[in-house]
Amino acid sequence: MADAEPTPPLHVVLVQPEIPPNTGSIARLCAATAARLHLVKPLGFSLEDRYLRRAGLDYWPHVDLQVHEDWAGFRHATEARAFVGFSARATHSYLDADLRCTPLYLVFGGETRGLPDAVREADGMAVWRIPLLTPHVRSLNLSNAVSIAVYEALRQRGALR
Repeated sequence: MADAEPTPPLHVVLVQPEIPPNTGSIARLCAATAARLHLVKPLGFSLEDRYLRRAGLDYWPHVDLQVHEDWAGFRHATEARAFVGFSARATHSYLDADLRCTPLYLVFGGETRGLPDAVREADGMAVWRIPLLTPHVRSLNLSNAVSIAVYEALRQRGALR
């Protein structure tokens, strides 16, 4: 991305995502909301994966995508100050989170492992959970969780009028 382009106010960060269709759906969400998508390696798939591409449909040209070799590389490449992590193991509900700061980085872990401890503890990151109303489900699908967080951030900013 050229230096002259403004930094988008909203970023979605997937740390070690594993399931191509989830990442493709999240890419489509990012295209729809003008959020930048950061993928932090290792990835559980190739960026050429047909299921990844299919889930993103023909929106890939509109996805502001950055791929980073690891968490340290991501941190080095961004001027991020506001990280908000999401984890099924967090104790506080995202409904109590202030998601209005700009730029805002919403950070999610891979589907089966969640957000790594080292990332959760980085930079004093606040970590939130999305409440579940039944004990029969451990967590939400990653693409659903990202959608909830992105739209809550947009709602808090008054961007959904």
